[in-house]
Amino acid sequence: MIAKPKLFGTDGVRGVAGKFPLDRDTVFRLGRALGTVLEKRVEKRPLQLVLGEDTRESSAWISRAIAAGLRAGGVEVGYAGVITTPGVAFLSRRPEFAGGVMVSASHNPYHDNGIKILSHEGMKLSESVELEIEAHLDSAWAAASHGQARAERSERDGRATAASDVSLDSAPQLDEEYEEFLASLAPAENRRSRFRVVIDCANGSASRVAPSLMRRLGIEARVLHGRPDGRNINLDCGSLHPQKMADATRASGADLGVAFDGDADRAIFATHEGRVVDGDHVLYAGASFLQEHGELKGGAVVGTLMTNLGLELALGRRDIDLKRTPVGDKYVLEEMLRSGSNLGGEPSGHIIFADVSLAGDGIITLLEVLRWMDATGRTLSELVSPVKQFPQIIRNVPVRERVPLESIAEVESAVSEFRGEVGSRGRVVVRYSGTEPLARVMVEAEEADVVERHAQRIASAIDAALGIR
Repeated sequence: MIAKPKLFGTDGVRGVAGKFPLDRDTVFRLGRALGTVLEKRVEKRPLQLVLGEDTRESSAWISRAIAAGLRAGGVEVGYAGVITTPGVAFLSRRPEFAGGVMVSASHNPYHDNGIKILSHEGMKLSESVELEIEAHLDSAWAAASHGQARAERSERDGRATAASDVSLDSAPQLDEEYEEFLASLAPAENRRSRFRVVIDCANGSASRVAPSLMRRLGIEARVLHGRPDGRNINLDCGSLHPQKMADATRASGADLGVAFDGDADRAIFATHEGRVVDGDHVLYAGASFLQEHGELKGGAVVGTLMTNLGLELALGRRDIDLKRTPVGDKYVLEEMLRSGSNLGGEPSGHIIFADVSLAGDGIITLLEVLRWMDATGRTLSELVSPVKQFPQIIRNVPVRERVPLESIAEVESAVSEFRGEVGSRGRVVVRYSGTEPLARVMVEAEEADVVERHAQRIASAIDAALGIR
């Protein structure tokens, strides 16, 4: 069996802030292990990473702890302060940086946090590098358990002090450079300024840069949830809760609305009528526009196992293929690079425009949608109207452990029954979350009652076998 990282999920290291693996000591060790790996892999000196964070109350101390570990491992830090994850990805490509680190748990609630590590190309690390980092962590823990307890305790006390006292002075020019890049994507001859938008910043990383960019581009924007207090990030707002944004879009007569997640790598939209539009719709609109302008590369769009069958059918009517990958934007990007595609993404609103950036960026997605609307003279509702999504339900089942789901007879029986009933006019995906202790059940078919019935049965089978009691 191929080894898989234990701490790293599909989107970095994630957990409850202050608890393993996001306690101060482990965060410090992670920084030092990363530094050790980079020392071996990167020739450039001085070795430096860009570090950014979202608006959670824990992000500041986690940033200091990992910065202390990085410095102990011989790596200096360029601190960007509060910035989006795609902003860190953009800055990672600067010549002086070997990569970047973003402290964020994306769309999770405030008490969670995470550490995302990016390469110099702005991409998430390969699993082989993640395994190498974890190997250094394992070595450090093993050394501590073999007769070095006293030295380890002294070192840990020193690390705790270092992590608390390390100085991180933000460099405003880093944030400004990212905004300059975004502004450059909307040249003067483009008429995006004629649109009115509603923007939900999720009280997260987009709260400064998105409104500032809109003012700079002359776009009239009503901003929702743009006042972070450390605990209100994603709280009943943002891409996981887009209805308030959609209602405000309709009520204000805006041309469209957009809701970002906590680190602004996702964007969920609303039409002027207040209809919520997800990443599948955006992929269709983008693929159609690029195809019509001879810019769609590879003749295909890259989605995931969660991509709605309705999108696949709509793309097929335009002779555009859909390539599916496991869930996670890193897998989408890997397939895009392998196949030469320049458009891919997930229903969650994580969209990658490879000709612009290798990182999913909610603000870039907004700028692209406005570009399509301006160039075609069509509303967002018109651009996405050919997509008729199948009813789809996602059930999340908290689990106490992870065993192969296909090895549970009751689960396999429930899945087989669904497939026998719907045949090729439906899909089921049963998998574990890459970021939370959950099993996810996705069921879609033409009839909503069929979807509901089978999703409930499959989820109940998983809960009976693995549920938390």
